[in-house]
Amino acid sequence: MPDDTSDTTGNIPTNLRVLLLLEEVAKSGVPITPTEVNTRIGLPKPTVHRLFATMEREGFLQRDIDGKSYSPGPRLRRFSINVLSSLRIRTARVAVLTALAEEIGETCNITTPDRDCMIYLDRVETKWPLRIQLPVGTTVPFHCTASGKMYLSTLRPSHLRTYIRSAKLTAQTEKTLTDPDDLAAEIKRVQERGYSTDNEEFMDAMVAIAVPISDPSGRMLATLAVHAPTHRISLEGLQAHLPLITKTAQTLMTLIAEE
Repeated sequence: MPDDTSDTTGNIPTNLRVLLLLEEVAKSGVPITPTEVNTRIGLPKPTVHRLFATMEREGFLQRDIDGKSYSPGPRLRRFSINVLSSLRIRTARVAVLTALAEEIGETCNITTPDRDCMIYLDRVETKWPLRIQLPVGTTVPFHCTASGKMYLSTLRPSHLRTYIRSAKLTAQTEKTLTDPDDLAAEIKRVQERGYSTDNEEFMDAMVAIAVPISDPSGRMLATLAVHAPTHRISLEGLQAHLPLITKTAQTLMTLIAEE
């Protein structure tokens, strides 16, 4: 039986093809077609389509709503989260989060977007006995959380319109924005000011503020957020810490660039 690792059709060893394909899909940041991927890696057209079909069947890719393009599937998203959560990478990141939490005196967290929600990747709790329990791995909605709205603000206009038109904007509290026009206006404000807020929209008597954590190309990878009960601090009080939160996000971006 021949050793397929020596097959270099298209100048790419067989055992690297899937990895390069997944790398291009992940780098694009938006749904991408097999043809677009192949302009970058240069494999025979039948090979590319076969690899895409295999990765879709195994859950590493998923077909977008247009039926032609693909984005990371659940297995690839879990893979990326597991990499970001590895001990070596987390050590410095948690130290930075801890310093921020101690300075502000409230819970700080890092969340990353999944297909239809935000996932808590790292978290440092406040030392106050009264705290809101949202452990690492918890998922929260896009439309009513500071982190989720920060993510929505980075979407392409057409994708944002599709989300707002199609998503079920479930009311979590009396202040949740459930009208599509209201949410669209809020996302526009987030884009203009560069940070997002949660004014008791996800939980009663809880406020939050979030800023983006971007990769070296400027694409948002995650969000840095601080949340607290309103009896300890108001939304305006959290906003007063925005310079420190933004500076901390910059530190986290530097860590990502160095990894």
